[in-house]
Amino acid sequence: MTLTVTGPDAPVVHRRQARRSPVSGLLRVREDLPARPRRLLVVASIALPFLVWTVLSATGAVDPLFLPSPGAVARAGWDMAASGQLWSDASATLTRVGIGFALVVAISVPLGVAIGTFPAVRALAEPAIGLVRYMPAPAFVPLLIVWLGFGESAKITLLVIGTVFFNTVMSADAAARVPRELIDVTYTFGAGRWTVVRSVIMPYALPRLIDAMRVNIAATWNLVVVAELIAAQEGLGYRITRAQRFLQTDDIFAVLIVIGAIGVAMDVGFRILRNRVAPWYR
Repeated sequence: MTLTVTGPDAPVVHRRQARRSPVSGLLRVREDLPARPRRLLVVASIALPFLVWTVLSATGAVDPLFLPSPGAVARAGWDMAASGQLWSDASATLTRVGIGFALVVAISVPLGVAIGTFPAVRALAEPAIGLVRYMPAPAFVPLLIVWLGFGESAKITLLVIGTVFFNTVMSADAAARVPRELIDVTYTFGAGRWTVVRSVIMPYALPRLIDAMRVNIAATWNLVVVAELIAAQEGLGYRITRAQRFLQTDDIFAVLIVIGAIGVAMDVGFRILRNRVAPWYR
């Protein structure tokens, strides 16, 4: 890069156009990727693992008991869907995840915004949250059975315990990122404390709050398998553990693919919601 000064206050920078290889063009730092390479990479991210899976199962390199073929998994999924098991299990799991995560959002977002906004609340709540969030949620299963029995309350409470503290911390970080200058300017116009929270902090933090939900709902899905071990009679996690008892690995793979597809759909939904409520964030 060469620098040419054309005036006392007007430096002009001339950049040499280096010849880029195709690989270096794809690895540009924080630059938009052209549409065609992006589409090809998205297709490759799905096609390559599927190709490896197909080759391993077709050549017999891995015992079908451990890695069933894509065809066997597709047949297992079709059979479960045709019998109605898949739909009832998916409905039960979605209900648990939906109720559990709704409670997580109702608790963690107000608490997190308060922690990120008011230093007194941070000093009061942050040490306790920092302690409890490192406790593994599955370790609470015996206590939840004693406290709540084997019903839905114990399952949903486990999902809440395993997710609420992480979402609280990320919500607090989102609120704490609001620039101090915006808050000071709002005060100069005569706004009160709660007006600042409602009109400045919440709108500014909203896209990051949605991103925190998008990340942490995955933790809820991870815990639902554990939750459905508590005397469940239906659910995708229950179906996995039942298939494991009978070494039905094709059923396990089919259910895992369904869980992954639902997760991707939820992730896309959160992205669309974020872009709709905060188009400027992109």
